[in-house]
Amino acid sequence: MNTYDQIIQLALERGFYFPSSELYADASAGFWEYGPNGVKIKNKFLDLWRRELVRRDNMIEIDGSQIMSKSVFAASGHLSNFTDPVVKCKKCASSFRADKLVQEVANIDVPERMANESVDKLIKEYNISCPLCKGELSNAERFNMMFKVEIGPNHDEAYLRPETCQSIFVDFSRIFKVSRGKLPLGIAQVGKSFRNEISPRQGLLRLREFYQAEIEVFCNPSKLDDLNKFDGIKNTILRFYDDRIIEISVEEALHKQIIPNKLVGYYLALLVEFFERTGIDKKRTRLRKLSDEEKAFYSTVAFDFEVDTSIGWLELVACNYRSDYDLKSHSTISKTNLEVMDDEVKVLPHIFELSLGVDRCIYSIMEHSYFIDRENDDRSVLKLKPYLSPIHAGVLPLLKKPGFKEKSSKLLAQIQKDFDVFYDEAGSIGRRYRRLEEIGTPFAFTIDHQTLEDDTVTVRYRDSMKQERIKIDDANSFLFTNVFTYENK
Repeated sequence: MNTYDQIIQLALERGFYFPSSELYADASAGFWEYGPNGVKIKNKFLDLWRRELVRRDNMIEIDGSQIMSKSVFAASGHLSNFTDPVVKCKKCASSFRADKLVQEVANIDVPERMANESVDKLIKEYNISCPLCKGELSNAERFNMMFKVEIGPNHDEAYLRPETCQSIFVDFSRIFKVSRGKLPLGIAQVGKSFRNEISPRQGLLRLREFYQAEIEVFCNPSKLDDLNKFDGIKNTILRFYDDRIIEISVEEALHKQIIPNKLVGYYLALLVEFFERTGIDKKRTRLRKLSDEEKAFYSTVAFDFEVDTSIGWLELVACNYRSDYDLKSHSTISKTNLEVMDDEVKVLPHIFELSLGVDRCIYSIMEHSYFIDRENDDRSVLKLKPYLSPIHAGVLPLLKKPGFKEKSSKLLAQIQKDFDVFYDEAGSIGRRYRRLEEIGTPFAFTIDHQTLEDDTVTVRYRDSMKQERIKIDDANSFLFTNVFTYENK
């Protein structure tokens, strides 16, 4: 069983995530749900995102609508440009995303925006047929991934948002005014987006309903290198990929024109520093600059932040310099002037975007944290950062006797208001340790015979399996010290 399959099995068995409506045979693919442990790790990941990016840079966060009018997406370009190439089998009528199919069969990179004729040529060149029945494939067509909905008795046309950022753009003028904003201004949003994917698969990696955490930085295009806070990150090392990995400081990358300006460099550095704190191995990450064929229709300069997984390199964050595309488009369609004052000069802001796929991040963190300890009976351990662990500590009475339960209750009363705690009295103590370690719990408190004598408990460390004794009264401060330590150890 490969690592991907092991993570899926762990997710299903331990309540991290699972398919939606799995009781029914007609349940659609591409919809997954978070269970109890999955919700906790997702929420803690977003707490870290807010701490390291949103609050650190004094950004503003909003929560916009998931359904928006047709005019919004006419202005944004999604109605005309938000498409993927699709081919259909002439024999069994199955549909496939053409670029991904060619990529898998021929083992070559195929840009998402490659022309249909070029896709057709590759299908013929590599003699690609239907993966299910080997039937002949149709010519490629463009499929719009927007989910259309109808509103009210008149069936007014609207759409589920394919990205969270459009509400940020259409709300910008009001947000800038009420917040007494000043450029550059970062506006963030977390929420669900919806894309009618042609071939959703691989669990959380390609979904039709998914979580995004997006940041849109509104900036004055004439001041992209006028950034005082750049000095704080200029020595941060970035890993760029262009046929090979290049490790280079932000300042060097700017001088060599790998990045276009200080503002882009600053936010790429913040992003890299954030992911270092998630437990993802920095040596297995890279920033890849996209070609004109690869980048989105609204982007002038684009980098993907990618992570190496057992199924290949996976894009976690799209970093797009969108210039004035969005505000100019919405200004034109809505006939509203979206310019703002910056140092007594009217400016139509440009936008730099960090669009993060939350679900893919959760999977990647789990895979990079997964460890099988061959030296200790092949115990499986999820070595999550303590602040990301769904359960911070287990409380394990050695015996099911009144004295042990009394001490367990005393310990629980002290720690469960501030920490996620799991009480477990079923099975051998070794088996209980294993269950906790498998879901990433960093600490286990064992109430044993000595506890009855001196009010101390045994603390077991997940990673080292080291044990030590502390007083029950010190358990809360112990967890505060060891759980909420954000330094990258």
